[in-house]
Amino acid sequence: MTAPTGVPSAVLWDMDGTLVDSEKVWDVALSGLAHRLGGTLSDPARLAVVGTNMRVSIGVLFDDLGLTIDPAAEADALAWLAARAAQLYSEPLPWRPGAAEALAAVRAAGIPCALVTNTERAITELGLNTLGRDNFEAVVCGDEVPVPKPAPDVYLRAAALLGVPPERCVAVEDSPTGVTAAEAAGCTVLVVPCVMPVPTGPRRIHRDSLIGLTASALPRT
Repeated sequence: MTAPTGVPSAVLWDMDGTLVDSEKVWDVALSGLAHRLGGTLSDPARLAVVGTNMRVSIGVLFDDLGLTIDPAAEADALAWLAARAAQLYSEPLPWRPGAAEALAAVRAAGIPCALVTNTERAITELGLNTLGRDNFEAVVCGDEVPVPKPAPDVYLRAAALLGVPPERCVAVEDSPTGVTAAEAAGCTVLVVPCVMPVPTGPRRIHRDSLIGLTASALPRT
């Protein structure tokens, strides 16, 4: 099916907090790691890592707990966090409100889609058991580019894989980190906040949720 005229050439979807309500999964995993290290992750530190990757999250966690991080400690923490997250992602993930229907509507309109996430490939593959691999022509993960979000690399790579200029893409994001990345890549950004507010901007279109989103309601690029 050919996409209707006037709509974006592609939609680039963030995963955590945008399509699936997996920020709660990361709450469990990061809190467990903090407990393992003998402390409790503070609320400001938890918010600081929304939309980042595991390495950044661990750095923030160690700093929050007042711990010194060295290569051995970082490697141990990364391994533990990856294993715990994989356990949690092995279960079906809850969709964000309206996300499954919005993704289906965009797919039905014939608009190419990519999944663009800071989450590592091994964990993303587990998330795709919920999201459906056939829903995406491309999947780009944070450990597959030189620099993850908030750098634009993941979005630039996704647009290139789809053969679409970033300026013709709409990115769907929930966090300031992700929105910054998509905007830097040149995308128009549909902002649907999850756990923290996102400032307005000239190429940012805000919605309270994905409920009722259709292909014709996507922002124009």
